[in-house]
Amino acid sequence: MSQDPSTMRAIRYDRTGPAREVLQLRTVPLPEPGPGEVRVRIHASGVNPSDVKSRRAPQMRHAEVTPHSDGAGVVEAVGAGVPASRLGERVWTFNAQWKRPYGTAAEAVVLPAAFAVPLPEGVGFEVGACLGIPALTAWEAVLGEDAVDGETLLVQGAAGAVGHLAVQFAAQAGKRVIATVSSADKAALALAAGAEAVVNYRQEDVAARVAELTGGRGVDRVVEVNLSANAGSYTRVVRPGGRVTVYGSDDWQAVLPQVDYLIHGLTLRFFIVYELNERQRAAGIAGVHAALARGLDVKIAARFALADTAAAHEMVEAGRQVGNVVVLP
Repeated sequence: MSQDPSTMRAIRYDRTGPAREVLQLRTVPLPEPGPGEVRVRIHASGVNPSDVKSRRAPQMRHAEVTPHSDGAGVVEAVGAGVPASRLGERVWTFNAQWKRPYGTAAEAVVLPAAFAVPLPEGVGFEVGACLGIPALTAWEAVLGEDAVDGETLLVQGAAGAVGHLAVQFAAQAGKRVIATVSSADKAALALAAGAEAVVNYRQEDVAARVAELTGGRGVDRVVEVNLSANAGSYTRVVRPGGRVTVYGSDDWQAVLPQVDYLIHGLTLRFFIVYELNERQRAAGIAGVHAALARGLDVKIAARFALADTAAAHEMVEAGRQVGNVVVLP
């Protein structure tokens, strides 16, 4: 922690590029909350793939950036209009760096009070730092606006941070889950999370296996982490008139087989967790808290010191870890 109470340590970058070349640990002024804002003393900062993608982007969106949207800590200052009763509150944060320059890879962050949610009793800061993007995305993808009771889901990338939680949300809601994974270890994780069956997409024909598991009918809906990689398979894995809920893609410019979708009666729904409306966000927060009370398993793959944030980014960038990566200021 910074010795001067008017300053703090933070990771900053003022150009995009490789983590070790652009991420710098700096001492910067401690920010003051404005109207409707709170300052949170960060105990854990979550590292997500979107943080890595932003740091590698072709150009900067702000003159300088402190990365990471997700975190957890304690409210230590409030701005005008925010009740003083929030001081000392344990919270988890989201959207800290969405359309804002300064995120949670720092000793403290200032953000709108609505983006700092009371952390349920008994839930630690490390888990809290992994709820923003992964848990809210998983909840909306599985139980949001296009969810139907009793449906059969194909959860793609079921051992990833979002996928692992998506399987659990679906299983808790009584949905049948078929999960795609890339290894035996990840298959075991998905099965333990509640998947009825797993398909290793590196070794098996996913469409053939889904047909076998569904008696040739296909799944009702796909929860999709990578549209561009899997778009060609939907008419073979989804029943006619079925749906695909898309929250990610490696290539947003990929050409889609739209005529095939048209004939199949396929519906695609796209959403991004940062832009959920107030009603969707409130439902997601309540759903995540309820799942935590039922024993939601949030995996922590690795922990890094603030000074080692570049190594944390490199781990997420490699994509081989099972679970979430956190930085501990």
